[in-house]
Amino acid sequence: MSKGLPKRSEDYSLWYNELVKRADLAENSAVRGCMVIKPYGYSIWEKMQAELDRMFKETGHTNAYFPLFIPKSYLSKEASHVEGFAKECAVVTHYRLKNDENGKGVVVDPEAKLEEELIVRPTSETVIWSTYKNWIQSYRDLPLLINQWANVVRWEMRTRLFLRTAEFLWQEGHTAHATKEEAEAETLQMMQVYAQFAEEFMALPVVRGRKTENERFAGAEDTLCIEAMMQDGKALQAGTSHFLGQNFAKAFDVKFATKEGGLDFVWGTSWGVSTRLMGALIMAHSDDNGLVLPPKLAPMQVVIVPIYRGDDEFKAVSVKANELVSALRKAGVSVKFDDRDTHKPGWKFAEYELKGVPLRIALGPRDLENGTVEIARRDTLTKESFALDSMPIEEKVKALLDEIQTSIYQKANDFKESHTTEVNSWEEFQELLESKGGFLSAHWDGTSETEDKIKELTKATIRCIPLDQKEESGKCVLTGKPSKGRVLFAKAY
Repeated sequence: MSKGLPKRSEDYSLWYNELVKRADLAENSAVRGCMVIKPYGYSIWEKMQAELDRMFKETGHTNAYFPLFIPKSYLSKEASHVEGFAKECAVVTHYRLKNDENGKGVVVDPEAKLEEELIVRPTSETVIWSTYKNWIQSYRDLPLLINQWANVVRWEMRTRLFLRTAEFLWQEGHTAHATKEEAEAETLQMMQVYAQFAEEFMALPVVRGRKTENERFAGAEDTLCIEAMMQDGKALQAGTSHFLGQNFAKAFDVKFATKEGGLDFVWGTSWGVSTRLMGALIMAHSDDNGLVLPPKLAPMQVVIVPIYRGDDEFKAVSVKANELVSALRKAGVSVKFDDRDTHKPGWKFAEYELKGVPLRIALGPRDLENGTVEIARRDTLTKESFALDSMPIEEKVKALLDEIQTSIYQKANDFKESHTTEVNSWEEFQELLESKGGFLSAHWDGTSETEDKIKELTKATIRCIPLDQKEESGKCVLTGKPSKGRVLFAKAY
């Protein structure tokens, strides 16, 4: 199955693209720039959805759904917002087709032009805040904590499966608050929720930080983020949480009666993660043999492969395999018994290695005689013979799954730490960016002009100002002007 998979060290981009396709995660669609998420890939996304949705609800949020189409006039109401998304918008201008008079299929009916063009949502702030105007009248209506699971369209010219596609899936939270302090607390809270999800479930260590003004979300006053490091030394923005101030409330006239009897605009936030997390999961952990999935997000945590010759051996092995399946499922472990007779065990081993199944159990006639099974770990590619009478199989498996989850995180964290480097000169900055990559912790003079110049010269951007940034006087790595602390630069996806 993994034969011929490109090596990461030789062509990381090709390795990624081939792995996404060969592991049956996704494929390009007939619509340029869009993707088909295949069942195995979607089952991983469903696991992500389930955990995130649980975490959102535990923090008091509820789900709703808002329209796919946004009137063009709505986008015009918040100037920086429309400027940020104008170049990526898909626009609906007509509402009907008709048969071509020359018999060449269908054409757009010129008589069916919309009075106002509709934008296929690139993000939903405008249509949601126009709705909130009807929902919010008093402080008693606040806070309003809403999330939606949806698809959005951003007309990307250069696409890559999961990382950047014209249409993608995501969730977007939109909340309204009575005070600035509440909205800022919400912004921080949701960034921390994303960080917790990334580290505990994706086994992905992240840096918690704040975006610069240049990198801030269009229409926000502040953007918090989590940044992750991929195995090729490039950074990936894994989630963002935005403090919107009163910008959208003022644009859509969303006011509320305060406790004191006055009238004020509400304070807003928005926050989101997308199927880009699938790309992060693949690039942070996988190897030249295929996917490496953290057990908490693996569609199959365990697969049992029978080894046999003839029907009699198959029946005997199957009885024991089904006992193991029953015990594991009762313990909450997702397990598959692959009893297909159309493929040999070696082929199945390669398939599940490619698909990143955390544990593989092989069971044959000799194992039945000895009361053992062979357990193979996907993360380390090591095998061990396990005596079934030494402890319950479910205890052994759950302990191994926990160990794998921790091990995968630790490996990724070690990589991130070893690829975070302090630099103090422009020459060192340029040299390390090309030779080593990763996060470069460097002083910056705080100006957009310097930030733009560094990006122009090196393609590196300020990924974030770390929230745990220490106050440290220094000199900007490019201009030599005074700096109050280090920020993280990197090339990024």
